[in-house]
Amino acid sequence: MRAGSANITGDRRKHGSAMQQTAVDRATDWLAASGLRVTRQRVALAMLLVGDGRNRHVTAESLHAAADHAEAPVSLATVYNTLRAFCAAGLVKEIVVDGSRSYFDTRLDDHPHFFWEDDGRLTDAPADQLTIARLPDLPEGAELARVDVVIRLRRA
Repeated sequence: MRAGSANITGDRRKHGSAMQQTAVDRATDWLAASGLRVTRQRVALAMLLVGDGRNRHVTAESLHAAADHAEAPVSLATVYNTLRAFCAAGLVKEIVVDGSRSYFDTRLDDHPHFFWEDDGRLTDAPADQLTIARLPDLPEGAELARVDVVIRLRRA
């Protein structure tokens, strides 16, 4: 294990600092509150998502790379399956940028996003500056699930 990396086994006694223990606790509590079974791989990925208490936007590929960097090896298929389980449990929201690219957002309130086309980043946009005056009438038999606002940007 690389110096300074978190032990992801769930054994809190092995952590060298309060910061790492806090990350494990935060990840474990986040999972447990959702009703998901707490597993080593889920804790490892949850630590990368919420261990520092900050919200983030990740793709499955970027989370997989972060797990490898943190010496918490999981397969890309496991990352995809885990993110789907986190979505189903209400822990993250999937933001589809185009038909082939999804981001997963740990911030669960309704808010718009900027998608930076030049480098493929998704960032939060200020919700207080967005006004949606009216939505179109919904087709008969449909109900509104949610409205995702993704504002695409390029560097000028």
